[in-house]
Amino acid sequence: MAIPSRYKMSTERLDALKEELNYLETVREKEVAEQIKEARSFGDLSENSEYDEAKAEQAKLYSKIAELKDLISNAEIVDNTEADLPKDSVTLGSLVDVIDLEDDYEMTYEIVGSQEANPREGRISDDSPVGKGLHGHRAGETVNIEAPAGILKFKIISVTNK
Repeated sequence: MAIPSRYKMSTERLDALKEELNYLETVREKEVAEQIKEARSFGDLSENSEYDEAKAEQAKLYSKIAELKDLISNAEIVDNTEADLPKDSVTLGSLVDVIDLEDDYEMTYEIVGSQEANPREGRISDDSPVGKGLHGHRAGETVNIEAPAGILKFKIISVTNK
């Protein structure tokens, strides 16, 4: 039997997943069941596109519910305190201000678990090349990070840990 994956996330993310699961299992599941019931009333199921669409929606719903249950049951709540790292170094949960030394462009990243990553919002996974490259470094350090786009060179301006 395979060992289930652990999903690193904050307490806030876990709460949001639980809330979404509750909504899907209570409200959305009843809505889809009602759609199927209504589609059945239209008659012959072999030529009933409304019924087919409602059943497809039900399958997507059950798939999403199963995915959320897996995420919740295998959640690993993390905080940004790693005993082996100094308190002012980059770790999970850190807000990191950096300057891209190639483009002279300043950015702020929040280092998060993979389930919370959203690069457009500056939330990068601790498993991403940039997240791994910044991990353990401190303000004032220059870091070279090997990424798919090539070598990125950042200077860390500040590190804020919650």
